[in-house]
Amino acid sequence: MIRTATRLEGIGEYYFSRKLREIEEMNGSGKAVINLGIGSPDLPPHPDVIRVLQEESAKPDVHAYQSYKGSPVFRKAAAAWYKRWYDVSLDPDTQILPLIGSKEGIMHICMTYLDKGDVALVPNPGYPTYRSAVQLAGGRVAEYDLTEDRSWFPDFAALDAFMAEQAKDPSAGKVKLMFVNYPHMPTGRLPEKGMLMELLDFSRRHQVLIVHDNPYSFILNDAPMSMLSLPGAAELVLELNSLSKSQNMAGWRIGMLCGAEKRIGEVLRFKSNMDSGMFLPVQLAAATALGLGQEWYDSVNDVYRLRRTEAFALLDILECGYDTTQAGMFVWARIPDRYADCYALSDGILHGANVFITPGGIFGSAGDRFVRVSLCSREERIREARERITAWKALDASTNMS
Repeated sequence: MIRTATRLEGIGEYYFSRKLREIEEMNGSGKAVINLGIGSPDLPPHPDVIRVLQEESAKPDVHAYQSYKGSPVFRKAAAAWYKRWYDVSLDPDTQILPLIGSKEGIMHICMTYLDKGDVALVPNPGYPTYRSAVQLAGGRVAEYDLTEDRSWFPDFAALDAFMAEQAKDPSAGKVKLMFVNYPHMPTGRLPEKGMLMELLDFSRRHQVLIVHDNPYSFILNDAPMSMLSLPGAAELVLELNSLSKSQNMAGWRIGMLCGAEKRIGEVLRFKSNMDSGMFLPVQLAAATALGLGQEWYDSVNDVYRLRRTEAFALLDILECGYDTTQAGMFVWARIPDRYADCYALSDGILHGANVFITPGGIFGSAGDRFVRVSLCSREERIREARERITAWKALDASTNMS
């Protein structure tokens, strides 16, 4: 009998993959579920981006394998984008590595730096792919808790104490990486310069490479920030970025890794053995997307702002608490005490009102008292979801009274 590799032990199918099957089955039976769970942008890219893809794809000489480092046109556009919006100067030849989506980059980084037993610090709550990528690379996950009372920022005193304990135990494994993500997913917490400087200090003290995942910096945020803009960050930080959210190009699978020349070269050693580059017309269209001006981001955020108002109203009906200043394409909210946990509320809404919102517990135990609502649905769909939930609550209340 052929068995799966041990690296898959403890790694299940992605939650959303399983949940989508359940929703498909419900839809097949006529339920017509409104899915407010997954953050897949439903808006299209700018028309100029689509036009470039169409025009370039029609050319006969663009269909060959591409450079492992990506097109210089895309890299130069990415460097100009970083300079314009983050005030970060990057060498497009040595400090930018195009990715087939930033999710790919997370895996590449783990495979590049983690030996068996090495440790990566992963936020709780946080993006589940951090954990699975670390485990697939043979590393160990050490969670650091983010809590509401600390504004979803790391507790550096607790982290220092953890590092001291690790140093006492030779078998505990070397801590090599720390994943951070601001604006934070799932909580929507915006970064603050002081906190990011503390991260750099932590990195220096303990020789831990910071991996900053930064795909949400333009969504409902008037002040996009890159960790690479901070003094001394270049040697301590690898930053992932993506066109999935800011440019509505999630299905195009294109992003970038930015950092010091040495680090980019190290990751390229692994990446070049894993793929053969991206379709050139996609890269050229992405370069066009990166050249869009303020009016593009304003138009996208105008839509998300209206949708967020509808999501707030939906959460009010559920008596959930939330921070109105959070950024990104989700709303994170604390559930009422009467629910056992986030899964009880999420499943209750799904099966009672045919509306799906994400249970916060899938992002880690620190999310067990929270839910997340995606803004990647039209206003009228979110409004319809609110009406369904209102009717479900009324029916539930009358049933309990009788």
